[in-house]
Amino acid sequence: MLEIRDLHSYYGLAHILQGISLSVSPGRVIAMLGRNGMGKTTLVRSIMGLRPPEVRGGSIRYNGQELIGRPPHEISRLGISLVPQGRRIFPSLTVEENLRIAWRPPLDGQQEAWTLERVYELFPRLAERRSQRAKTLSGGEQQMLAIGRALMGNPNLLLMDEPSEGLAPLLIQQLQERLIALKATGLAMFLVEQNVGLAMALADEIYVIEKGMIVYSGTPSGLRSQPGLMERYLGLSK
Repeated sequence: MLEIRDLHSYYGLAHILQGISLSVSPGRVIAMLGRNGMGKTTLVRSIMGLRPPEVRGGSIRYNGQELIGRPPHEISRLGISLVPQGRRIFPSLTVEENLRIAWRPPLDGQQEAWTLERVYELFPRLAERRSQRAKTLSGGEQQMLAIGRALMGNPNLLLMDEPSEGLAPLLIQQLQERLIALKATGLAMFLVEQNVGLAMALADEIYVIEKGMIVYSGTPSGLRSQPGLMERYLGLSK
């Protein structure tokens, strides 16, 4: 599905991503862990064709099609939706308007389309708030709305950039439960996170990034078995 090979991305002269390689297969959840400033958001922006950064080497292929050089709207139409860092919902629109504005017909071969009703089934709180302006929602509700809006694009691959950012522990737990339910639908996801617990609960495979390079790739259980690596690169002690 998504194949990234030897990716190099820059902000001006700063070489941020230094040879990143990873893949996301259909129906799998892949998580990228790392501390602030290590290149996680740069990777997401590179995949989606957002500038900056500038990609100067490597390949990003989605279902066999090269993404580098394509504008973001074309990449989205291929079947990739982004839940951006900071949510970026439309604050003056209602919950339902935010969802409707993002709707796109399902691609050929999709088993079950995302509709308002299906999003409300996944996030019942949004159904309760459907007529409220988005700016009046809590942080957790806004994050649910950002995910719901991305799903309305009927993607085959969902990118999520720090979905737990700024949320209290109880809200992170609630978000985790909803994302586990989303995983059960078979949707492929690429999750960029700092919250190790959330990533471990969701991911089939984990990557750890440090200074623009992959320093670990493997299963969540494999990462748990390396406390030294977790302490060095994620700041977690036993």
